[in-house]
Amino acid sequence: MKTKKIKYILKKYKELFESLENYDKTREIPSRKKRIDITLSVRTINKLRNLKEETGKSISELIEERVEKCGM
Repeated sequence: MKTKKIKYILKKYKELFESLENYDKTREIPSRKKRIDITLSVRTINKLRNLKEETGKSISELIEERVEKCGM
C-alpha cells in the first residue's frame, strides 16, 4: 500500500484508531456507557432540566455534549 494512501486512511479514521488504541490499553469499549454519581448544585440541576425540556435531549446527552465541546 502506498504511503500516501496509508496517511489518508490514518487521517480519515483517526478517531477510530485512537479508540482501538485506548481499548488495547484499558480493555474498555469506548462506545459503552457507564453510570457515575456526581454532585451538582440545585441551580445547575434546574438549568439542566430546563434545557432537557427545551431541546428534548436527555440530561446525560447534554452533559456529554458540553464535555466534548470543552475538548476533554
